[in-house]
Amino acid sequence: MRSSLSRWGLGALALAGLAAAVIDPALAQAPAAAAPAAPKPNAGDTAFVLISAYLVLLMTIPGLALFYGGLVRTKNMLSVLTQVFVIVAVVSIIYVIYGYSLSFTSGGGLNAFIGGFSKAFLMNVDPTKTAATFSNGVVIPEYAYIIFQMTFACITPALIVGAFAERVKFSALLLFVVLWVTFIYFPMAHMVWYWAGPDAIADAAKAVAAAGTDAAAKAAAEAKLAEAKADAGLLFQWGALDFAGGTVVHINAGIAGLVGCLVIGKRIGYGKELMPPHSLVMTLIGAALLWVGWFGFNAGSNLEANGTAALAAINTFVATGAATLAWLFVEWAAKGKPSLLGAASGAVAGLVAVTPAAGFAGPMGAIILGLVSGGVCFIFCSTVKNAFGYDDTLDVFGIHCVGGIIGALGTGIVVNVALGGAGIPDYETKPGELVAGTYELIPALWAQAKAVLFTLAFSGIGSFILFKIVDVVVGLRVTADREREGLDLAEHGERAYNL
Repeated sequence: MRSSLSRWGLGALALAGLAAAVIDPALAQAPAAAAPAAPKPNAGDTAFVLISAYLVLLMTIPGLALFYGGLVRTKNMLSVLTQVFVIVAVVSIIYVIYGYSLSFTSGGGLNAFIGGFSKAFLMNVDPTKTAATFSNGVVIPEYAYIIFQMTFACITPALIVGAFAERVKFSALLLFVVLWVTFIYFPMAHMVWYWAGPDAIADAAKAVAAAGTDAAAKAAAEAKLAEAKADAGLLFQWGALDFAGGTVVHINAGIAGLVGCLVIGKRIGYGKELMPPHSLVMTLIGAALLWVGWFGFNAGSNLEANGTAALAAINTFVATGAATLAWLFVEWAAKGKPSLLGAASGAVAGLVAVTPAAGFAGPMGAIILGLVSGGVCFIFCSTVKNAFGYDDTLDVFGIHCVGGIIGALGTGIVVNVALGGAGIPDYETKPGELVAGTYELIPALWAQAKAVLFTLAFSGIGSFILFKIVDVVVGLRVTADREREGLDLAEHGERAYNL
């Protein structure tokens, strides 16, 4: 009986305690503070990045393949299509094995130049993992980010083949591409685009502000902020701006193309025989696909479907239009007739020039970049090329390298808010909110100039070494007889047209 009363007494006390806690919550034990929820991908942003990736793939196959294929002679049409198509296949496999890891992970002591192997074979990546964007608290699925960046890695070496089309061995090209993306492209992508992300910098900046007057806490917080800012590639640390690949893609590929055409030598009959494009219809189709696909290239590089993506899109549109007209009218004045090839070439020059500035310039600044690139690239593809006599078959250097340089340097000017630009990003002034930082012309231009010079030297010298290695191993150039026969039959045993 006493035992039963004791149980009833304990139950009554428990009920009384529960009632008191309900009446006065302070009497109840306070729950532990919940950790802030990790940001989740937005379905719209995810769809935007995936569609942008598909557009960049469209730029390459069939866009770039048709653009290049139409420009070569009939007997070499299939060789160019095969080269571009197979490069996409090869690089896509390399990218998931080690390319993504080398580009976008920390490289430890070599982090300023290259990433590590922590995500080789896509280890530690699954559908739940996310990648940072350029806004605080906004992420996308890491797989979406990988696919998008993979398409950039695929198109960049494919651009190079136009410089020495109609005379290179297919086996040599494949070996060169494997070496080039490994030792040139992946390090460049890391040096320009790898960083700790907006949240890491914003959180560190908040900690500095929260430290107040506590000298020890403030020093520790400032050290963390410096560490977060230092967790970036070399060119990113320099403050170089490259929204979508002026240095990584165009200058990088353009200078490699020039080195390649010089090492391999001129085509048989170059300068003595007519070597006109065999199908400008195909070239225009390719150029149109490049223009459409480039919206994914530039706007997609924002990684979010927001106002900056729209800015990049309109800049891509108007810069291309301006460059098309600039090339057309300069050619008209110089040669007496405007050509379709000139219009298509001008369009590509404008697309190249606006790429590094796409999300930083205002539309009027983008038009200026287009006008300048259209006129200057025409001069390089005609006057300068003829003066020096190098055989850059499809003007990879004159359009991609020169256009990329114009765009990269111009970005340091048109980013200025006073000129309608978006301003230099600043994640420290107002942690958690992206704002335009202080702009100074000379430091901005110097950062861009250093990035351009570094890219020219790194890719130019590195590509020369790789071309020489490939030449020793398998030989770069086909024999004279095979070149005269045409690479379609000599290298692939096929004809583009069987009439």
